[in-house]
Amino acid sequence: MDAFLISTGLVALAEMGDKTQLLALLLAAKFRKPIPIILAILIATLVNHALAAAVGQWLTALVPVQVMHWILALSFIAMGAWMLIPDKLDDESGSVNRWQKYGVFATTFILFFLAEMGDKTQIATVALSARFDDFIFVVMGTTAGMMLANAPAVIIGDKMANRLPIALIHKIAAAIFFILGVAMIVQFYLG
Repeated sequence: MDAFLISTGLVALAEMGDKTQLLALLLAAKFRKPIPIILAILIATLVNHALAAAVGQWLTALVPVQVMHWILALSFIAMGAWMLIPDKLDDESGSVNRWQKYGVFATTFILFFLAEMGDKTQIATVALSARFDDFIFVVMGTTAGMMLANAPAVIIGDKMANRLPIALIHKIAAAIFFILGVAMIVQFYLG
């Protein structure tokens, strides 16, 4: 259950102001059809994070435990530092226009899946899966975190999103990643 709760919380915080959340806002403004957008985000996230969690599980089996422990600790610290760098949406409006001929659902699925590749939350999913060695609960948790951040963004649009203290939310998420990384280092030395 820790895998689910920590994965949900970390990804929900990490997603605030992230480029995929900005993409969700853009898609909501462009199409104004929240149900197919939310469903496409859910399915794209499930597929993307299942692949990421599988990579985390594969790495756990491949890399010796002590080495993996250090890689994960340093990865969490690096994720904390990355959280402090603001995201921006890189000309996704051109991509939306290019893909919109396939409809709201397909456009959202394709763009969201691609935008999530190499994103903070995908990298976090790899690390969380390796850390907890619990594929199902990590995927469920990271997906729940993505939906907690993105579904409201789609429904309420950018009116409310612009009022959220994104910088503070990023600092809190960064602190949690730092704490996890340092805790793993301390655990390694004490254990």
